[in-house]
Amino acid sequence: MPYGRTMITERSAPAAALRALHVPGDPLVLPNAWDVPSALAVERAGFGAVATASAAVSATLGYPDGEAMPVDEAFAAIARIASAVAVPVTADVEHGYGLGAAELAGRLAQAGAVGCNVEDSLEERELLDADRHADYLRELRAADPDLVINARIDVFLLGGDVAEALRRARLYAAAGADCVYPIGLADEAGIGEFVGGAGLPVNVLRSPAAPAAPRLAELGVARISHGPFVHREVMAAHAELLGRLRSER
Repeated sequence: MPYGRTMITERSAPAAALRALHVPGDPLVLPNAWDVPSALAVERAGFGAVATASAAVSATLGYPDGEAMPVDEAFAAIARIASAVAVPVTADVEHGYGLGAAELAGRLAQAGAVGCNVEDSLEERELLDADRHADYLRELRAADPDLVINARIDVFLLGGDVAEALRRARLYAAAGADCVYPIGLADEAGIGEFVGGAGLPVNVLRSPAAPAAPRLAELGVARISHGPFVHREVMAAHAELLGRLRSER
């Protein structure tokens, strides 16, 4: 189906609903999903939105993380999830799978996602030029004014500091991002400094090293992602179950 104003209009209400859930101090919590059953479980548990996790989706489809999924398979997985749930869906699209900004916006719309994460590094090995990445986000915003853009900042995965992360956050905010995601930032002092200087809602990864959700709320975080960790716990529980079944033989 071609991407056009009709499709954008149909997505305006769920996009606005997703955007409104980003409240500093009362964060949107996202136990990231990877397939239809996990997305339905998130919805049935009462969470206000469903987010995909690229690492978990990749693993489910038999690919390593890091844009190794064929782009058609990546968006087919997003589309299956979006068609199965009634809550807004935001998709982890890594660095965009090599798509131009307008094409990425169109693929997201066709899949039924109203939000996305976009990374500013290449496979978590090399930071992209911040100004060029801001231009990409600006084009993405122009292609779909409703799209809820969560700009992932990979500085802390590559040995950077809060000052550089904030510099990027401000560039991405000016380019039209709705939220910034300093993945890997886990210490309270750093989170507090980043939240205070970012200038727009902040997403924090709820990794084992990060503060608990109530403390993140106190620090002013507006969105809490669980990334691949829910999938990993589910798979660990599955392995434990299989071990028990094996022992019953």
